[in-house]
Amino acid sequence: MSELQIFGTKKCKDTRLAERYFKERGIQKFHSIDLNEKPLAKGELQNIIKTIPAIELVDTTCKRYEELGLKHLSYNPEEKLIEEPSLIKTPIVRMGKKATVGIKPEIWKDWIAELKK
Repeated sequence: MSELQIFGTKKCKDTRLAERYFKERGIQKFHSIDLNEKPLAKGELQNIIKTIPAIELVDTTCKRYEELGLKHLSYNPEEKLIEEPSLIKTPIVRMGKKATVGIKPEIWKDWIAELKK
């Protein structure tokens, strides 16, 4: 059985929504990682981008994205996410080798079925 991991921050309403989604469906055991306390390690990020392209993990709506002027620059998204963890879009929900970013109940429902086996 794979372990469910939710990467996000305590202040992120979508991260709290993801945690609540799983709890309300009987999944009480998951590992919650606060990215403000423990940023994604390079290896962890590389595992996630095997499923989700790095550019999709960049939060283009956050204040830091604007401050860095990334809208107008060419950059390597993987390197930028390691340098600037605050650019990571949350929540990232991971089960085994599968991962999603944002709120994805249409995918999570299948994961719940697997977790309950």
